[in-house]
Amino acid sequence: GSIDSVEFGKVKRVRGTAVSCRIPPSSAARVAHSCKGVMHRLLPDVWIHTDVHTSSGKKRQGTDQQQIGGCGPSPGLSVILTATTTEGICLSAECSMKKNKSNSDIANTAYANKQIIERKKIELPEELGQRSATLLLQEILRGGCIDTHAQSFALLMMCLTPEDVSRIRLGPLSRYTVVTLRLLKEAFGVEFKLKMEEGERGSGGGDGSGSEGEDEEEFYGENGKRRRVGGTVVCSCLGIG
Repeated sequence: GSIDSVEFGKVKRVRGTAVSCRIPPSSAARVAHSCKGVMHRLLPDVWIHTDVHTSSGKKRQGTDQQQIGGCGPSPGLSVILTATTTEGICLSAECSMKKNKSNSDIANTAYANKQIIERKKIELPEELGQRSATLLLQEILRGGCIDTHAQSFALLMMCLTPEDVSRIRLGPLSRYTVVTLRLLKEAFGVEFKLKMEEGERGSGGGDGSGSEGEDEEEFYGENGKRRRVGGTVVCSCLGIG
């Protein structure tokens, strides 16, 4: 049938998984604790599972097959969070630990055995947890009924539905989504009707109050810079059947 997803609702719970590979098992727990420290300010129903993988796996009983349950040679740490609303909308955010080399800082360069050893500036588990929680809150703030990175996929599914009107509420359109709208018109001949609703708020937990005429909301992005998020966009089209 057709797609009709325009009601966002209120965020009622957050679930997540912190995965660690070839690093101390406590790192995943530190990530989960940091995430919950941010999310518990907004709602109590937050649960994050820790999944720890070590380099040594387990062999199948009675066989000499390759070990299972282990991980690859590269260490890593990642986390995925999913927020569910009262209307059944699921928004997610996923990020992994950053490993940036600081080449500009001469103090971080040491010489040993005539070789240059560059110290890596690795992100702490607490910083990863706060960053992932911030990304999820930013996704909720946008107010869309689907993740920003999945906007183009949702629009494609709307084109392929039966000959009926489909609607979906999106946050601010990404550049990739704008290009997708042009490609869908060229490939399927489907034109979307876009309706801006500046008065909507995507926080999911607010009361919707605000001064009249206020159509944008400020928040601080991942790099600490101010960004603005406008209202939501209701996209509708007629499927090709």
